[in-house]
Amino acid sequence: MTFGGAATAAARNATTKIPIVAVADDLVAEGHVASLARPGGNVTGVSLLATELDLKRLELLKQVVPSASRVAVFKDATTPSSHLATLQAGGHAMGVTLQILEIKKVEDLEGAFQAARGWRAQGLNVLASPLLNGLRRTIIELAARYRLPAMHQWPESVRDGGLMAYGPTQTVLYQLTFAQLDKVLKGAKPSELPVVQPAEFKLALNVRTAKALGLTVPPSMVSRADQVIH
Repeated sequence: MTFGGAATAAARNATTKIPIVAVADDLVAEGHVASLARPGGNVTGVSLLATELDLKRLELLKQVVPSASRVAVFKDATTPSSHLATLQAGGHAMGVTLQILEIKKVEDLEGAFQAARGWRAQGLNVLASPLLNGLRRTIIELAARYRLPAMHQWPESVRDGGLMAYGPTQTVLYQLTFAQLDKVLKGAKPSELPVVQPAEFKLALNVRTAKALGLTVPPSMVSRADQVIH
């Protein structure tokens, strides 16, 4: 089992025979499988709809910070950049310019926030990755210190004090992943086992964090949210 594009690429470099159950942003675009329906090799798993979700997260962030025209983007330096062009084009259509900041380790975060402040960023979109999820508490603390409204990838981040998040829950992700693993361990061939994608997405909001940032979350967004922390 692998989580993230970098881990999946490393596993593929190590073996073309041992089955790999992978979770990554886009298993097709990253070249890990030939197609969702027929992966074709020794890899199958869960593909996270990263391109579509990153755009949706930017759209939701814009609804909470309507005046935002400059949004910093934290990207795991080890993940592919194939979908960034789509994200930048989508941001342009929303009237938003993006600043892409690559993160390799926790020590990079302070400098990234300083760069965002120097660029006069009005919001932050944290892209999905195992690395950035592991650093979420530090990112949340720094976002509060730098007073930067941040959108996170996992709804669970809002419980840790993040402003907002949109996507599948980690519980659902693990359920999908272990269901795929179970099939492989029972004899299913990865080459013929279709890749699955999450079908349920949650919007989570932390009203307390919004107030601390001087933001007013639109009532319509509060009413549609699946989780609201006051």
